[in-house]
Amino acid sequence: MKILTGNDLKSGLVVWWDGAGWSPSINDAVDVGEDGATIMAREEAARNVNVPYAIEAERDADGGVRPAHIKDRVRALGPTVRTDLAVAKSAEAKGWDWVI
Repeated sequence: MKILTGNDLKSGLVVWWDGAGWSPSINDAVDVGEDGATIMAREEAARNVNVPYAIEAERDADGGVRPAHIKDRVRALGPTVRTDLAVAKSAEAKGWDWVI
């Protein structure tokens, strides 16, 4: 699946396209299919998000979204060495394996 991410212009938060707008939760992200470029251009022009881009991801058995690349996993959950600073309660609670 392809999902979109970027940074919110007002807060600076990492955000994910949820089909109607931008959410700070990666689990709200939806598959944009072939529409990614159109959505990104429209949202950046409207100044809703800064530097949006499409990434590969997959949905896990629990319905959560897991980015394919470690860089975007860090953007989604926070630091790999300080899970107490993670966006989610912790990387371990999510069950993600941080090893590439």
